[in-house]
Amino acid sequence: MRVSRIFKVTLVLAASIWGVAAASAQAIELADATVVSFKKPPNLIDVTSTYKETSVWGARYYFVLELPENAGEPLQRVTINQRQGIEDIRFDLKKTQAFEGTPRHEGEKLTLKEVTNDAETKTVSVTFDPPVMPGKTFTIELRPVRNPDVDGVYLFGVTAFPAGEKPYGLYLGPGRLHFYRDDPDFGFLRFRLRR
Repeated sequence: MRVSRIFKVTLVLAASIWGVAAASAQAIELADATVVSFKKPPNLIDVTSTYKETSVWGARYYFVLELPENAGEPLQRVTINQRQGIEDIRFDLKKTQAFEGTPRHEGEKLTLKEVTNDAETKTVSVTFDPPVMPGKTFTIELRPVRNPDVDGVYLFGVTAFPAGEKPYGLYLGPGRLHFYRDDPDFGFLRFRLRR
């Protein structure tokens, strides 16, 4: 008797877990059948900078994302929000670009419809036209005016939005950049060597 109760409870739990998993595998749709999210979410693969020293000009920040084959929807927009860091980093939005692949294996350029910045929320929004299709790994390249003067860890929250009229953004996690104060003696030596 006790064994059959345990078996029934196990079946009920398994069925409910399977139901949740099956529901999460479906795209989120509204009553009017407008798709508002992905079936399988994109992944934030890596975030890197070409220069890690503070106050450096000409750095490039790379945000590498992957949109799985079974994403269910193309990706229309990505927002990058500075969530941590003593200094607000400003970007030269006109120099923003995106391409298939990674910084070390750069592929075809992706067309950007618009790149905007909300200074109040410290959020850069990158919109693709056409949207990025499932099965792609791609990189967004942001160009800061310069690296921050204050050293430390700077975190950037990355959110992806599918194509559609009422897209629901999925937070992919934080990207971390660590900036270091250049050793003044090393900087002087480097200056002497360049002369």
